Amino acid sequence: MPLKPRIEAAIASAIRQGQAGAAPPKLASALDYAVSPGGARIRPTICLSVAMACGDKSPALSDAAATAIELIHCASLVHDDMPCFDNADTRRGKPAVHRAYGEPLALLAGDSLIIMAFEVLARAAADDPLRAVQLIRILGESTGMPGGICAGQGWESEAKIDLSAYHRAKTGALFTAATRMGAAAAGEEPDAWTELGARIGEAFQVADDLRDALYDEVTLGKPAQQDEINGRPNAVSQLGVRGAIRRLEDILSGAISSIPSCPGEAALCEMVRKTAERLTPVLPAHQTV
Repeated sequence: MPLKPRIEAAIASAIRQGQAGAAPPKLASALDYAVSPGGARIRPTICLSVAMACGDKSPALSDAAATAIELIHCASLVHDDMPCFDNADTRRGKPAVHRAYGEPLALLAGDSLIIMAFEVLARAAADDPLRAVQLIRILGESTGMPGGICAGQGWESEAKIDLSAYHRAKTGALFTAATRMGAAAAGEEPDAWTELGARIGEAFQVADDLRDALYDEVTLGKPAQQDEINGRPNAVSQLGVRGAIRRLEDILSGAISSIPSCPGEAALCEMVRKTAERLTPVLPAHQTV
């Protein structure tokens, strides 16, 4: 099965299980709203691409890993948009969850998606319990403290931000989880895949900084200039637009070089190249800096 339908089917299955039985209807609806439409699904795509490059020996575990990562990512977006953080009205071109369902249900939807991610991995443990435990540990490290996305969000409440630690946690953690979990699901040593995930995560952060600085809300599908509004450090303020683009290109070149030797190495290199093309923003016609 091509990756996109495979990912969507696995996520839809997880959401259906969360909506089953005597589930409260509004919260059940908010779960689906929070994950759909899914955008590029870049993190689960990376996870499955790595698993396939390593032989994809346990497809059920690979699907569970990819689904869990995306559920955590979607949960982080729900929480990130809430008034206590970015107070964003839109996400992916539609009202943010707290605007569509209210703050209490948005908070519960985000919490439920986080818990669901770990449930998905636990249900897949029948295939290989030890490997599933490894996946749960990697995802936990990438979600919580001291270096997961919760830590990344936490840095925004500090008077002085460690920019490197902030970016590693807020953006890089789930990309590193994607490459590591893809390898682990296929029975390979995850540590060898850490650098690839870290480099893709860093590239994504720089690209996101560029899009936030260059594009408007209609183009982004979410509020623009959020870094400037919220006083956050970013690559554009440090390097300028063209300097940030050069940095992005250097990071992605290094990402391709870091791919470990594996049966599907050529296909994985191509996936990273396509990701690079998708990430690199096109400068608006009026942009001269």
